[in-house]
Amino acid sequence: MTQIERRTAIALSAGALMSSLIPAGALSAAINPAPVGKPGDFDFLTGEWHIHNRFREGEKWIEFPAEATVVGILGGIASVEELRIPARGFSGMGLRLLDVEKKIWSDHWVNAKSGVVAVPGQLGVFEGGAGAFLSEGEGEKGPELYRGVWDRITPKSCRWFQGTSRDGGKTWDDSWFMDWTRVA
Repeated sequence: MTQIERRTAIALSAGALMSSLIPAGALSAAINPAPVGKPGDFDFLTGEWHIHNRFREGEKWIEFPAEATVVGILGGIASVEELRIPARGFSGMGLRLLDVEKKIWSDHWVNAKSGVVAVPGQLGVFEGGAGAFLSEGEGEKGPELYRGVWDRITPKSCRWFQGTSRDGGKTWDDSWFMDWTRVA
């Protein structure tokens, strides 16, 4: 499959999922981003990437390479990422969607092993050159917040990292860092 065919397939898959992914009432007291999202916020991510991962498993940090193909579609209100991590036998799809009316982005994940879209996804916006996305869940020890952040955005690179908070967002345990480098 050529890169153009791959991008077309990714774009068509995302378009079919769009209408059912942003649940009503997804914003809660803990997750209330300012309504400043706009078409094109994820345009920086469109293209081919090499990714250096640093991930914590228990007390040990492991590092491994990955690659991604990202396509912006629907006039900049959707971004679709195909992530491939051959070293770990893993792949998946990131799906970012702008609720045009609410001006809030949602960031969803699909693991290739299950084919299930994570709903609700993390909600957020870009402000001051970085995008912060939050969701809530129930951990082993009670309520947790989950955060994904896009920062260090340049034309040739960016970083994404994720963390968990068990104290309502006062402190964060960041456990996965992905440094993205654009393929020339």
